[in-house]
Amino acid sequence: MFQLASNLFLRTPPPPRSNIYPEHQAEGDGLGQWSKIKDKKAAHDGQKSILYARVNHEIAVAVKRGGSFDPEKNAQLAVVLKKAKEQGVPKDNIAKSLARCMKGEDRSGERFTYEAIVGGSVGIIIECITDNVNRTIHNVREILTTHGARMAPVNFMFTRQGCITVTLDRSSDTFGGLVDVALENGATDYDEASKLQRPETSYFWFYCEPQDVAALEDAIAEHETPLGVRIESAEIAYIPVERSPEVDAELKEKVQELVQALEENVDTLRVWTSLDFER
Repeated sequence: MFQLASNLFLRTPPPPRSNIYPEHQAEGDGLGQWSKIKDKKAAHDGQKSILYARVNHEIAVAVKRGGSFDPEKNAQLAVVLKKAKEQGVPKDNIAKSLARCMKGEDRSGERFTYEAIVGGSVGIIIECITDNVNRTIHNVREILTTHGARMAPVNFMFTRQGCITVTLDRSSDTFGGLVDVALENGATDYDEASKLQRPETSYFWFYCEPQDVAALEDAIAEHETPLGVRIESAEIAYIPVERSPEVDAELKEKVQELVQALEENVDTLRVWTSLDFER
């Protein structure tokens, strides 16, 4: 009797493999999730490396062009350092870049500006820094061609100006005071950035001569608390001459894809289009 029961037991088919080793299945799921995390981290680290390299290039060029390591005496350098801090570049990275410049050890290359047109009407300005001009122009041309654009003179579509972007609560009544402070400290004009508006916040652009951007930013910063304003950015920009061009949605999307591809190029510092600063 016992022997029969034993034989029956031995002939019982094993349960499915996935039920025998559930812990292995869980481990596999964990490994898959960890792989995704690693991929995301690698992509994020790659983006940071590109950002740090660009900032290093920008600092080197600003020092070379401005002729000073002191941001108080070099407006372009002041803008670059402010932007680097806003983008989260560590202070140590900034300090090392400045130290290399002071020792004459930086070989970041030269700055070049390329012009292009897409869709027959949208101008593109591409600012690059490179130590290999042939590589850079080859990469830029390849990106342009892939996205249906080509190099062409479009500088006439833009003016070079300093630009401070600020936000102000819609409930605030201090806009007049903000305009007074700006005009008294180098601002030549201003616009409401209607396309950037939020339910509770208004955006404004204040323009000035390129050499005055640091002084204008400092003046507005001193009044941030009493006026209830916030500085979002300060830069020397290419401002389109025609501010609200008639462009269809398809072309806008095409331009956005082109800009994204250009910005992913390691030699690219900044991309400007004639669709920027739309009122």
